[in-house]
Amino acid sequence: LNATIPEEKDPLELNMEDKQKIESGVQLYFDSMYESSPDKVRKAFHADAKITGYLQGRLSEMSVEDFASFVESQQPSPKDKGEEILLEIVSCDISGSTASVRVRDGYIGLTFLDTLSFLKVDDEWVIYNKLFHVES
Repeated sequence: LNATIPEEKDPLELNMEDKQKIESGVQLYFDSMYESSPDKVRKAFHADAKITGYLQGRLSEMSVEDFASFVESQQPSPKDKGEEILLEIVSCDISGSTASVRVRDGYIGLTFLDTLSFLKVDDEWVIYNKLFHVES
């Protein structure tokens, strides 16, 4: 048996471009809410994505279209109201064409800790699943 393990590139170097694309995806996600933009919601999320979590003690499950409509209904937008921006990437773990990103963000007067599952589709990173937790 003459098998050799291929020399691996530095994983940090390998993931740098992906990490930047994921960070751009997180920014697009936040901007969609901050600007009340349903088009940006649709661009940030995979069409089959689900948005799930507890709001006021009730389980909330939304499709991308449901979430886009909710985001659009927030008028005037947080941006137009001059709301303070709270967006922090807490962690980012990339595994091949999947990634898990924890994001703390402010929206509709609440602070959320979101777990965003990203999927790389045609060299673009999109959110395939969002779990949200209301921190405060």
